[in-house]
Amino acid sequence: MNNASFPRKNLRSPSEIIEMAFPGISPLEVEELVTRSKRVNYQPSAILCREGNLEDKFFILLEGRVEVSKTINDTEQRKLKDLEPGDFFGEMAIMHNAPRAATVTAASLVTVLELDKENFDRVIQRSTTIAMAMVREISLRLRQNDEMAVEDLRMRANELAQAYQKLAEQELTRKEFITNVAHELRTPLMAAGGFLQLLQMGAIGPEKLPDTLDTIARNIQHITTLVNDILFLQEMELILPKFQPVNMVNIASDVAEKYQVQAAVNLLTIQVNAENGLPKVSGDAKSLERALMSLVDNAVKFSPDGGQIEIKLHRDENHVMIDVIDPGIGIDAENISRVFDRYYHAETNGTEMFSGIGLGLAITNQVIRQHNGRLTVHSTPGKGSTFSISLKAIKVVF
Repeated sequence: MNNASFPRKNLRSPSEIIEMAFPGISPLEVEELVTRSKRVNYQPSAILCREGNLEDKFFILLEGRVEVSKTINDTEQRKLKDLEPGDFFGEMAIMHNAPRAATVTAASLVTVLELDKENFDRVIQRSTTIAMAMVREISLRLRQNDEMAVEDLRMRANELAQAYQKLAEQELTRKEFITNVAHELRTPLMAAGGFLQLLQMGAIGPEKLPDTLDTIARNIQHITTLVNDILFLQEMELILPKFQPVNMVNIASDVAEKYQVQAAVNLLTIQVNAENGLPKVSGDAKSLERALMSLVDNAVKFSPDGGQIEIKLHRDENHVMIDVIDPGIGIDAENISRVFDRYYHAETNGTEMFSGIGLGLAITNQVIRQHNGRLTVHSTPGKGSTFSISLKAIKVVF
């Protein structure tokens, strides 16, 4: 608060301002109001009233502008309106001995007339004109408060509807996940179990034994991989591994080698192209390998027409970028924001059907987030996708 005089530029006198605030007020009433009040100046950003406080001052704005704001939903500070010379505020809290209903902040250099509760009560008792103006203003503000309350209820109803919709979607996703897991487990279990029964019955000759055992082992491995994916995703949320320097070029080469045979089934080749002299990143090699495997597995699965998958490693300022580029079916714009969600997966594309329960990309996303990195995707339906991992490079100190 600063009681120094502010420069005046053809502003109205306090008497003229009071007449604006209280039309029909008599000169004697004006004089009494001015006599009982105190003229006070405030600097910009000064708080004249604070919401929730018990205060005993009534204000008439003479010069400058103030902002009235209120806390909504316990956190949001919403601006309600601006007040200018001729406006008054603070009467409701004084008349009802209640806390301030809003915060009033100086938006510029401000001059006000202030009345304490005692002088305010005397002015109201002696001036019918001021009392009626107070009643009109209180009625207006109560109506505005009602309108604001209705708007808040409307907003809350909309938020509840959105939350309900999200819960419904999550419940549907959960049910789909259980169905998908049951299907993904049932098929290899039935296959492995069927061949084991044939072996027990002696129905498989020695010449078919190697192929039979290979089929059983392949189906058991599928079950093991599925269970491990589910457990891995849960463990990552509980255990943060200790980070070490990791060479992503070596990891990319190992992953490419592991998937060459599987890729060849879809008439695909996997090529690793790495920029020379790439720095290492700080991380857990096992988790990063798992993340990259999920991306390559995804690229192989959704590239049914053959072609080349490229794992491209390059530097982008102080980050190491790992791009997995495939020639596959691509992702529709409406689904691209969901591809990293747990349990989301594409089941069909035209006549193509794809298995899975939607954990691969969720695993990659979780791993990269734990490494303070970033995972993005760019895709064109029918032309393929590029999944990009960005990890902070380790600075080399000489």
